[in-house]
Amino acid sequence: MEGVGKSLALKITELQTNGSLAELNKLLGKTPNGVIEMLSIKGIGPKKVGQLWRELEVESIGELLYACNENRLIELKGFGEKTQAQVKKAIEFKMASAGKFHYYAAEIVADKIIAEIKIKHPAVLVSLTGAIRRKCEIIEIIDVLIAEKINTENFIKPENSIPVNFIFCDKDNFYDTLINTTATAEHLVLIDSFKASTKNKSEEAIYESLGMQYIEPELREGLNEVKLARNKNIPKLIEYKDLRGALHNHTKYSDGYNTLTEMAEECIKLGYEYFGVCDHSQSAFYASGMKPENVLKQFAEIEVLNKQLVPFKIFKGIESDILNDGRLDYDEEILKQFDFVVASVHSNLKMDEEKANTRLIKAIENPHTTILGHPTGRLLLSRQGYPVNHKKIIDACAANNVAIELNAHPYRLDIDWRWIPYCLEKNVKISINPDAHVKEGLLDMYYGVCAARKGMLTKEMCLNAMSLTEIEKYFTS
Repeated sequence: MEGVGKSLALKITELQTNGSLAELNKLLGKTPNGVIEMLSIKGIGPKKVGQLWRELEVESIGELLYACNENRLIELKGFGEKTQAQVKKAIEFKMASAGKFHYYAAEIVADKIIAEIKIKHPAVLVSLTGAIRRKCEIIEIIDVLIAEKINTENFIKPENSIPVNFIFCDKDNFYDTLINTTATAEHLVLIDSFKASTKNKSEEAIYESLGMQYIEPELREGLNEVKLARNKNIPKLIEYKDLRGALHNHTKYSDGYNTLTEMAEECIKLGYEYFGVCDHSQSAFYASGMKPENVLKQFAEIEVLNKQLVPFKIFKGIESDILNDGRLDYDEEILKQFDFVVASVHSNLKMDEEKANTRLIKAIENPHTTILGHPTGRLLLSRQGYPVNHKKIIDACAANNVAIELNAHPYRLDIDWRWIPYCLEKNVKISINPDAHVKEGLLDMYYGVCAARKGMLTKEMCLNAMSLTEIEKYFTS
């Protein structure tokens, strides 16, 4: 046959005979399933997928989305800002079709729906309810409670296909229905049945009538919140306004989009007292990690800016890679010059629990480690993260006076809020860090606060709720 040589003919025969190709199967066996799945992303073909895998070590769609948010595609040959934006949009659309959504994406839609109802029906009682009101990190449906039957057919139709469930009730039953629909079944089992006298009462009054402290919506998960409420022991939860500074941020010195000056000035606009720059260390070649000479160059720029921006202060930090054997990136001479060190795992993520624990604990025991960064490396809806024994890791942080990061990026929210109570029990501070790679990313601390409140974090136990004077003392103690 014209155009079919001997080699191709053999392949066709093999395919017809066996239904597969041995050479192809061998190659597929060497290729992570996530890399194969990346071929389904509109806008990138096999050549670009291979480039992302080889040069950025991206092995899943979720990791690719996170790489887009860290601007890692911009500098790759054949990519650029426009391609990165297209890839991000295509991934978000694909993930949305799977039926689960990051809280931040659902909240944007939910807020628009509530605003529209209030404009069209200003006298009607309305509230978000269910998982989105509890600010769960993953949302499957947006529940909206309305104290009147209204026509919802022409309301906002979410572009990303997040389903919306409208719940209607009588005005007299609005607040007890709100509690019933906000809480998990486990929470409702733990509280007494509502009395008739709860009609027309606020949520605060209903909990008071049940003989307990008011339980914030975020806490109504059915864990230990009811026991604490009965004993009036729920602490005052941290609020966004309590944050005094932003630690763990990136600039153009590594894989950030903005300059050091731009990031600092944005912090000042947001009302913060300090900014911690934590560009990637030298081993993070995929993120333009800083060589020692660039570290010193950045130090010099920080010194100049700190004189110009008084009383605001930029702290000299680093996100130091935790190497495979648990050592921190850089030698002693460089490490001792930083004001603080965020120690994070970015490579060799396929560890069993024993390896992960050993690696993290060795880094925690390093006297230069200030904060353990995103302790499991998870990416919500994309990557489970390496397994760790949370108690052992938290105990090690307690023994070495190391804080634990709650990485506020809505794709991470790592440490999981369910482990915050144990951190507090062991007197381990939580640092709500934006991990911002663009100045707008500083606002992600809001999502960190949402997660922190679910874990009952207080202002007093949040590292970056310290004043400038307090945290200066903390870093030098």
